[in-house]
Amino acid sequence: MMAPAAAELGVGLRVLVEDPESSAAQVVTDAPVGVASDDAAIRSLIAPGDGRAPAAVLTFEHEHVPNALLQDLIDHGTPVRPGPDALVQAQDKIVMRRRLAELGLPCPRWAALPTDPAAARDALAAFLADEAGHEAVVKTSRGGYDGKGVRVVSSPDDVADWLEAAADGAPALLVERKVPFVRELAALVARRPSGEVRTWPVVESVQRDGVCAEVVAPAPDLDPAVEAEARRIAVAVAEGLDVTGVLAVELFETREADGTAAVWVNELAMRPHNSGHWTIDGAVTSQFEQHLRAVLDLPLGDTAARAPWTVMANVLGSSLGSLTDALPELLARFPEARVNLYGKGIRPGRKLGHVNVSGTDLGEVRRRAVAAAALLRGEATESTESTESTESQEHA
Repeated sequence: MMAPAAAELGVGLRVLVEDPESSAAQVVTDAPVGVASDDAAIRSLIAPGDGRAPAAVLTFEHEHVPNALLQDLIDHGTPVRPGPDALVQAQDKIVMRRRLAELGLPCPRWAALPTDPAAARDALAAFLADEAGHEAVVKTSRGGYDGKGVRVVSSPDDVADWLEAAADGAPALLVERKVPFVRELAALVARRPSGEVRTWPVVESVQRDGVCAEVVAPAPDLDPAVEAEARRIAVAVAEGLDVTGVLAVELFETREADGTAAVWVNELAMRPHNSGHWTIDGAVTSQFEQHLRAVLDLPLGDTAARAPWTVMANVLGSSLGSLTDALPELLARFPEARVNLYGKGIRPGRKLGHVNVSGTDLGEVRRRAVAAAALLRGEATESTESTESTESQEHA
């Protein structure tokens, strides 16, 4: 999804892919095959040694890159953005929580669990005893995503296997308060090395089975003070962790005892993020173009919304032989829909693409985005579409 923006800006991309049929390899011609943990593959990506110019900057679409290698690249003159000191905060949740606490940013009550299983059981039991409902959330400090590496527990027995695994060298564990949130929000921010920072409107993300299913931009009925606080937190994280590029800060919105709203930091992603895919069609500058601008230290673009509402609906799995089988019906029924398919093999629950719809009537925009995504999943939807909502769907 960064390729169109790069082409428009005249920026060349060289992408390390794990498979020659991967999504990136389908749209980027310069796509050597290798894994992100391979020292030689990363070095060859930056300096091919075949007469092509070395890379101006190295950036990422996931966080799983060896930090020692990144630091060595920096020491030898290759800009790495975001840098390893920032990236480790997205790689390791314990490191992230400690740093956010140092910055004074609002996080749920948490504790790192000891690696000794008996001590970990005692620490977890004590944590649960202090929690309302005696429930909490245990997370693996590394490697978790899309609901993986996360368990809601009411007893140490619920993670007995994880406690034993951590003692045998698996990622360390942490326990957090099970936040009684009313919804999940995401604040997207971009920062360039020279310090310029821009934020997009704060969005609501709707999760199903631990995976983002929909994003509504901007978050409906969001208190302006909460919006300002979410943006402030995102900027504080970007500046406090020295992040360059796009950063997504996932947040819980809660209602306090006095009825006021508050937000708490849940997770960080130091890259263009699913919660920002709406910006491709719904914002003046997409997160993908902005990431390129930021890591190249170019002036950042306008982040204003193009329409009053944009809804992104994810395509999570499909019963179709090919997602493109749904395009004739989808494009006929929803001509305003912006479809983005990722070129991935179909399997249950996998993120295969998304649909963006923008307009002035949130209910209708959301209904049409969700229905269009359902067609791509091979699900039957109501066929009684009329043209009466066309005007409400026009892009601003």
